Amino acid sequence: MDSAMIKDTIGTLLQHLPFVVTEVKVEAEKDGVTRVELISPDPSRIIGWHGETLNAIQHLAKSVIRSMENMDRSPFIVVDIDGYRKSQEDKVCKIAEQKADFVRRTGNRIALAPMSPYFRRIVHLYVASSPSLQDLTTESVGEGEYRQIVMKLKDEKGGEELSPVMAEDTGLENLDV
Repeated sequence: MDSAMIKDTIGTLLQHLPFVVTEVKVEAEKDGVTRVELISPDPSRIIGWHGETLNAIQHLAKSVIRSMENMDRSPFIVVDIDGYRKSQEDKVCKIAEQKADFVRRTGNRIALAPMSPYFRRIVHLYVASSPSLQDLTTESVGEGEYRQIVMKLKDEKGGEELSPVMAEDTGLENLDV
């Protein structure tokens, strides 16, 4: 996908919104994902409540680009500002590491709290590509917004699957994509 076209599209979109954005940086596509970093003196306004405004901007940008390019599917574009998305990605990977320790200690599978397709993808890729997690595997189970990742040992010989306790603070409550 053409990074100049992405930059122009998002820049034009942002001109019609009441936000000050001083720069739009488009990184080269990596692993099928094009990352767009917005630079603004007031990033919290663009992020919005739990990332809702940033999600809306990202969704609009993907829809416009899909339409302009006559694509069958929306492109995989992640719009970030002030490292907000990156910190969420790091947080979900850290939680996956903690759950991996539990799986190794007990030998049981564990179900992570339900999360968006974006964050499930981050966890799947993280577990698959981390040398320290090569003894584990992940799969998505469930339906709709209750879809979650089950993490287990690759050579699992059975074991009880644990459901997340939603009353606990799992650290996944405020993931926004």
